[in-house]
Amino acid sequence: MQTHSAHPVSMATGLWLHRELIMALVRREIVGRYRGSVMGLLWSFFNPVLMLAVYTFVFSVVFKARWTGGSESRVEFALVLFSGLMVFNIFAESINRAPGLVLGNANYVKKVIFPLEILPVVTLGASGFHFLISFAVWLVFYLLFFGIPPATLLWLPLTLLPLLPMTLGLSWLLASLGVYLRDVAQVVGVLTTILMFMSPIFYPIQALPQDFQFVMQLSPLSGIIEQARNAMIWGQGIEWEVWSVQMLLSMAVGWCGFAWFQKTRKGFADVI
Repeated sequence: MQTHSAHPVSMATGLWLHRELIMALVRREIVGRYRGSVMGLLWSFFNPVLMLAVYTFVFSVVFKARWTGGSESRVEFALVLFSGLMVFNIFAESINRAPGLVLGNANYVKKVIFPLEILPVVTLGASGFHFLISFAVWLVFYLLFFGIPPATLLWLPLTLLPLLPMTLGLSWLLASLGVYLRDVAQVVGVLTTILMFMSPIFYPIQALPQDFQFVMQLSPLSGIIEQARNAMIWGQGIEWEVWSVQMLLSMAVGWCGFAWFQKTRKGFADVI
């Protein structure tokens, strides 16, 4: 019987050895999503523009919301809001799809020897592509209305680094649970929606009463979103102590999720 190591080194080396396969599957995932549509890959540009316009209208025009510490500019509010949404969408797109990853690729489980552990990585890669498109939209709007972004924008990739192993770990966990518990997908959809409103995306943590601010701090995305937004808009550098804690916890979640997936995958073929 084939054994699947759950060691952290095996996790890293396995992903590296399958990097070409991962890239090929990411390309297939991206192209396949828009295949057959009239606009094709242009939808990946149109969607973030539409999302930016809708959220801006609802929150800055209908609710007349303004960002604490910012100006009265609706464009600024839109870019602040969109920066948080971009980070959240990397997480949400991967997590929402995770419970169906193994079920949706049953042929890989039953018929061929396939590194199932790369499936969440492929989904995360596609989410990363859509983030880059959204970032390009954000950058164009920023350049048009405010000029050159702050130099701290260069820190953005590093602020997002803790998001990756955490997202992968949870995706591995949910991909495994989704095989054995088919209701997981429904629960995850509800939880990600709750998490979106419990993270500092549409309003800053400071907008809450002092007694309730700790609730938003419980969100695993709050610190990452705030650090990314600080780098993108407010010109603030990374808080290294916070970032280090985020990174350690994220790596722990990533390894635990991988270990769970490796330990439970031997039963996938029997259940599917």
